[in-house]
Amino acid sequence: MNYPKADIFKRFIAYLIDGIISSILIYVPVLGGIVSTVYILTKDTIAYEITKNPDFKNRSIGKKIMGLEVVSMEGKDVNWEISIRRNLPLAVASICSIVPVIGWLIGMVVGVIIGIIEIVLVLTDNNGRRLGDRLANTQVVYSESVHKGNDIIDI
Repeated sequence: MNYPKADIFKRFIAYLIDGIISSILIYVPVLGGIVSTVYILTKDTIAYEITKNPDFKNRSIGKKIMGLEVVSMEGKDVNWEISIRRNLPLAVASICSIVPVIGWLIGMVVGVIIGIIEIVLVLTDNNGRRLGDRLANTQVVYSESVHKGNDIIDI
């Protein structure tokens, strides 16, 4: 399926919203770093799985607010596995930072490098597919470009 590239500004705002949620989760007593990392990894499916609200299917909270969603290039719904594969590059820094001091340093360096790669790919790829999208075979699209009723349409 071929979808139009989602607006970079909307994707950035969705990323910021999800980043704020992840940052707040760090303050969960004792397990904050782990809870935050789990959110980053599963953000494209966790809201739907917890609420079963179809408005959150294939979307993080940020994407829902910005009218975006993740589509599998194979036509599947985004599940736990796809979300984790898609968001693994973004979570590497968080995973490293669970280990005090040395993990924080490694996480910062790795996070900056991966972040630069992700930004360059979103800006230069014809479909706006970042490294995580390539790993999971997904694309971020406008919600209305995917659904007409409940049918997926090919644009």
